Amino acid sequence: MRPLWTGTIGFGLVNIPVKLFSATQGSELDLDMLDKKDLSNIRFLRVNEKTGKEVVWGNIVKGYLLNNKYVVLDDKDFETASAIKTKVIEISDFVKQDEINSIYYETPYYLVPEKSGVRAYALLKQALLKTGKVGIATFVMRNKEHLAILKATDDVLILNQLRFSEEIRDIKDLDLHAATVKPSELKMAVSLINQLSGKFNIAAYKDSYTKQLLKLIKAKAKGKKSEVAPMKVVHSKAKDLMEQLKASLSVKTKKAS
Repeated sequence: MRPLWTGTIGFGLVNIPVKLFSATQGSELDLDMLDKKDLSNIRFLRVNEKTGKEVVWGNIVKGYLLNNKYVVLDDKDFETASAIKTKVIEISDFVKQDEINSIYYETPYYLVPEKSGVRAYALLKQALLKTGKVGIATFVMRNKEHLAILKATDDVLILNQLRFSEEIRDIKDLDLHAATVKPSELKMAVSLINQLSGKFNIAAYKDSYTKQLLKLIKAKAKGKKSEVAPMKVVHSKAKDLMEQLKASLSVKTKKAS
């Protein structure tokens, strides 16, 4: 597996050489885009807007439109903007992880030490575990600055990319309506939550949609027709809430854990 980024972790005056690897992989099926007429694969071309001709990757550059004129940037320009941040995951603060709202979480990565940084890596990992803290860090990857937390597990350091506050939309743009909840309804809802509560086990949750889709594909390949189960969204009235809650409590639901 090839690293996505190489550099160092800046921990005070300690520099820890590391490699960054993706911690996730897609579970969806790899579907190709085809021409409906003859099922030929669809190709995407990089085309010059003026000439209509394809442009080879080596002739493509990045530019910023400033005062109706493009300023072309090369790799050195991106690195010069902040040479340190392109090579260093700089830890600025340490906080408790539960202080960070889950809405800010984006992408997790694994950090693996280079041979020369194994001891310092182990030290930082154990220190984070002992304090129960996570490090707040910034770094630049793919010409963009990222905010992240550095979290320790028993085996590896995880860098979880965060969204900046300005990247989260304000809820004032949502059409939210207030409603009054009856004490009896709240009590019944709490009972339902307690009935379905258990210890979280991520391994118990599977991507069932992909599995069903693959089953449909295999059946279709054999000439079998798929039967579509009718699905209708029902908007229940508020007075039906108690009946629905009572019915939910009477159903023995299998817990995921």
